[in-house]
Amino acid sequence: MVLLGLYFGAQTTSAQTRGVSPTLPPGQRPSGAVATPTLTPTPVPTLSPRPDLTQKTKETLGPLEKLLDEQKLDSIWPFNPIKYAIRNAVKAKVPANTIVLLLLLPLVASLIAGARHIIGLRGFGIFLPAALAVTFIATGPIVGIGLFLVIVTTATLVRFVLRKLKLKLQYLPRMALILWWVVLATLGILFLAPLINNSAFSNVSIFPVLVLVLLAEDFTRVQLGKSAKVAVNLTSETLILALVSYFVLTLKVVQEFALLNPEIYLLAIAIFNLILGKYVGLRVMEIWRFRKLISS
Repeated sequence: MVLLGLYFGAQTTSAQTRGVSPTLPPGQRPSGAVATPTLTPTPVPTLSPRPDLTQKTKETLGPLEKLLDEQKLDSIWPFNPIKYAIRNAVKAKVPANTIVLLLLLPLVASLIAGARHIIGLRGFGIFLPAALAVTFIATGPIVGIGLFLVIVTTATLVRFVLRKLKLKLQYLPRMALILWWVVLATLGILFLAPLINNSAFSNVSIFPVLVLVLLAEDFTRVQLGKSAKVAVNLTSETLILALVSYFVLTLKVVQEFALLNPEIYLLAIAIFNLILGKYVGLRVMEIWRFRKLISS
């Protein structure tokens, strides 16, 4: 027995010397051993896709239709005719996001008109900044501005080359030739989308591109009629108006109020435009421009 004890003690000592732990029953940890912590992979947060109010998706239609279902209405006359009309249209499979966009367009037009008559921002009329704001909703402001810069730069370079070549072309054929090059430049961006691994460019539909081409046409027309400086100023002001309109269109508070209270909303916009149409005072930019003359 003594010899067996000495033998097993020598085996244990040699195993510890070699760094090999002796065999232990399952679940039993050697004395003095430090537990090694197991690393659990941290979940990577995934970005939810940006809701696109121009598309008929579950993310856009679900909240709007839920708002309509939760609102309780009184009798149709005299204060709720548009509310009932909206619900009948939604029941007839008219997308709720289309109704919201149509309701918000008068607000955007009123903001652009107010920026023109009160602040002094001109831009390219009312329709183009409003359509550009809807374009930014479809593409996102960064992608929209990027495409616009590509289109405007292409149109300016083609116009410059045609002037250097001294090609005497009528206005419409010249614009058609510029559009030819603009289409090639836009296709080049779309073809490069898989290489840069950007789904925002690859998912661009024809509607945003058409609106951006319209803006490039106005830019080129102002260049031909006036000067490049005036065209740049008008284009910059148009982008500012479009970005402000984009942020207004994406505000959920504004969307919900317009959808749930269309009578009050439309009446308020009509009154605002009537008051704005009577304003004949100085604009903010004119006050700043002639501040020295006004102060003296």
